[in-house]
Amino acid sequence: MKYALAGILEALKTQWNMKIHVLAATVVVGAAFFFEISLIEWIIIVICIGMVFISEIANTAIEYLVDFVSPEIHPVAGKIKDLSAGAVLIAAITSAITGLLIFGPKLLAILP
Repeated sequence: MKYALAGILEALKTQWNMKIHVLAATVVVGAAFFFEISLIEWIIIVICIGMVFISEIANTAIEYLVDFVSPEIHPVAGKIKDLSAGAVLIAAITSAITGLLIFGPKLLAILP
């Protein structure tokens, strides 16, 4: 547990995108409480948040590993990093679409 928490803190301290993901998750959780979403919606939101956090931390680990084994610039190293970043982007886009599907109707219902 100690090392896992150290890894999470490393990502939070060093990765700007992780900070953005945490901010977004905080806003989403706040909106979830505000709109009193259903249990199923909570489950979906928690899975999405977890998916984004996991992918960002895995991306960070992959970037560190690539930098360790290939400190010089190499086209394959760049492709590995791009693929890993692409996975994070897919997780974030999927989560954003899910958020729109859950919160969109609720937002429209309170607009005048």
